[in-house]
Amino acid sequence: MTKPPSKSHGRKTIATSLKPRDLMEETKLVGAWTAKIITLFPEAFPGVLGASLTGKALKEGLWALETIDLRIFGDGKHRNVDDTPYGGGAGMVLRADVVAKALKFASQRTPNDRKTWPIVYLSPRGKPFTQAKAQEWSQTEGITMLCGRFEGVDQRVLDQYDIEEISLGDFVLTGGEIAAQAMIDATVRLQPQVLGNADSTVDESHSNGLLEHPQYTRPAEFMGRAVPEVLTSGDHGKIEAWRQDMSKSLTKDRRPDLWAAWEDRDD
Repeated sequence: MTKPPSKSHGRKTIATSLKPRDLMEETKLVGAWTAKIITLFPEAFPGVLGASLTGKALKEGLWALETIDLRIFGDGKHRNVDDTPYGGGAGMVLRADVVAKALKFASQRTPNDRKTWPIVYLSPRGKPFTQAKAQEWSQTEGITMLCGRFEGVDQRVLDQYDIEEISLGDFVLTGGEIAAQAMIDATVRLQPQVLGNADSTVDESHSNGLLEHPQYTRPAEFMGRAVPEVLTSGDHGKIEAWRQDMSKSLTKDRRPDLWAAWEDRDD
């Protein structure tokens, strides 16, 4: 068992995990947002979360990641975690008793209030993940994510623990690990100090219900295509109006569903 540090290190404390990896053994700030991942493939983490700004923030302790290996809670000599579905059908189903043990372990030292600490099952039948959901999660103390495999999870454990089902999109993956990383990335970047510019989370796609306007940088001309003149005018009012018009146009063309919701909001 890892011993606590012998002396204080300011606002920092040592974070440990069941399956520690180098990046995930770094110190974390007290109260930092934490993601606990129940998975059969803990080695898949931190994955892309260990790169770029999220990786830098993880190393600096601005957020924390803990993986919990579902296999160690398996039954019998071979640590079985799944069984055939009642009623027949192809594939296997993760057992309720096994998942419950992992959830009980994950719940240690976490609030019981789901608004403070959500428990989520990554599922193609869940509600679609949105920017609004990422913003909601970013205001919590942390989250526990259950990564499914095979044909899914016994419904009884989902009901018993009041687990929210969330989908990355209308498609099926072989497991929830990729979805978990995508959702964590979207949430972590909203944490204070993770992005260098706080405005970056405001003026972007989905933050206000619209898709983001086009972006341009040097060179001023590329293969005969010039930067829109308004962007070099220095007139910030006109620039803002142009960007808003472009956001509306793109949303209306590419995402009629979002556009309809935007129009309803303005009514």
